[in-house]
Amino acid sequence: MGVSVDWDVARRVAARIGGSDPFADSYLGRSLEPDLLELTAQAEELVTAETGMVSLAGAAKAKVTDRAGWVDANLASFDRLTRPLLDRLNTEDPEEGAPQGRVAQAIGSVVGPVLSTVGPKVAGAEVGALLGWMSGRVIGQYDLLIIEDEKPEEQDWVYYVGPNVLGLEKRYGFPPREFRLWIAIHECTHRAQFTAVPWLRPYFLSLVNELMSDLDPDPGRFIQTIRTALQEKRAGGPGLTDGGIQQLFASPKQREVLDKVSGLMSLLEGHGDIVMDRAGKNWIPSQPRFARVMSQRRSSASGPSKVLQRLLGFEAKLAQYEAGEKFIHAVEAAGGRELFDQVWTSADALPNIDEIRKPELWISRVTSSAGA
Repeated sequence: MGVSVDWDVARRVAARIGGSDPFADSYLGRSLEPDLLELTAQAEELVTAETGMVSLAGAAKAKVTDRAGWVDANLASFDRLTRPLLDRLNTEDPEEGAPQGRVAQAIGSVVGPVLSTVGPKVAGAEVGALLGWMSGRVIGQYDLLIIEDEKPEEQDWVYYVGPNVLGLEKRYGFPPREFRLWIAIHECTHRAQFTAVPWLRPYFLSLVNELMSDLDPDPGRFIQTIRTALQEKRAGGPGLTDGGIQQLFASPKQREVLDKVSGLMSLLEGHGDIVMDRAGKNWIPSQPRFARVMSQRRSSASGPSKVLQRLLGFEAKLAQYEAGEKFIHAVEAAGGRELFDQVWTSADALPNIDEIRKPELWISRVTSSAGA
């Protein structure tokens, strides 16, 4: 039996965990789609005016979806991204590799026989549980994944999760048109990053592919890593690194790639927040309150949610917003927008995570290179 994921199980589990929201069927929900279609077009114009970044892929396409629709879109992305890994595992010699059997046996020896039958359905349930939890928190998302052998009209969407948008508006009394434009500016900034800078999308996906291709399915290493983390935790250490479980299991080579990914994502998230505030300042009087509430929401998880965020490295992702903003402000203070825009010139000009944390390192490197 080959290694696979039961995507139907993932979908069902995600639907149960994500649940539904009564606001989606309310009169408020009827205004959401026409509003966001209009406001996405406006947001794209505001982003272009603020950044000078012009999409090479045409106008942005907005899609309002429910939580199940968001899960479906992300299951498709998971499927696309894991194909190379699953294909590689399934081509291993059954006598030499048998990865799914060895993983199941090793996990079962530690946590009990209930997991000794790990297979497609369990893998699907794990993916579904993750996406189901996330589907209740995500507000908007730009789908940056482009697959050449699939229909282009079914890709490159700016998604908005309708029930979550409506729920926040209701809970905090947000003015709907202002809040929706504010979200749209952030997502359109991410789309501009990946469609106005022609090398950025393939570079990002190459990093993801590199991480996937170097994934080590060896169960012995998996178990030893878990034991080491538990020992560190008992001794008063962190137990998990800031990057979550993926950083914990990374090989030295993968850690180098993860540092590049972390630097890039910090840059993109920080840039998204800064552009959102600058582009919307004359259009969104309530945006300081939006920013304050959303910042508190990002850091307010407790109990099981807090544990899950740490396991998955979400705490590190939340820190990316602040670190990226600080980097951009420091660079602009040193050389204005002209110096900051050097980040878009090539992959070599991107900051790594150390340079994000210490902008003077990036400034020195880039200015020295320009003067050479």
